[in-house]
Amino acid sequence: MSEKRMNIKEIMERIPHRYPFIMVDRVIDYEEGKWIKAVKNITINEPFFQGHFPGEPIMPGVLMIEALGQAGGILVLLNEKPEDKLAFFMKMDNLKFRKPAVPGDQLILDVKLVKIIRSSIVKVHGEATVDGNVICEGDLMFSIVDSKAI
Repeated sequence: MSEKRMNIKEIMERIPHRYPFIMVDRVIDYEEGKWIKAVKNITINEPFFQGHFPGEPIMPGVLMIEALGQAGGILVLLNEKPEDKLAFFMKMDNLKFRKPAVPGDQLILDVKLVKIIRSSIVKVHGEATVDGNVICEGDLMFSIVDSKAI
């Protein structure tokens, strides 16, 4: 089986996020309707490091969850026309932060589809790892909405 990949241009066709809030740099593999593996490279150039924290840069935990959410959004919208649908967070459960992420780390974002509750509500489980160690994980629920209805 060959790996399915997406570069940043393809990612930006799938989700509406833009600088400084796009948290997925590359998709390295996926299986439609099942799982996705993506990458977020963390550099000292990230704007949030100016205030979080001066002299001790740590990626905010909420942004690690956002990275998992964006990867999950790509996963749940793979079968949709990108211009037609958006995935919005509905709920987050069982969030755990095990270690901080710092400049130079590469977050590997593993997101698996857990359950399709309705055609418009999807639950996933995501894990962010650095060097093979889980540093953040949680269950995320999305509402799939018509982008023209917003």
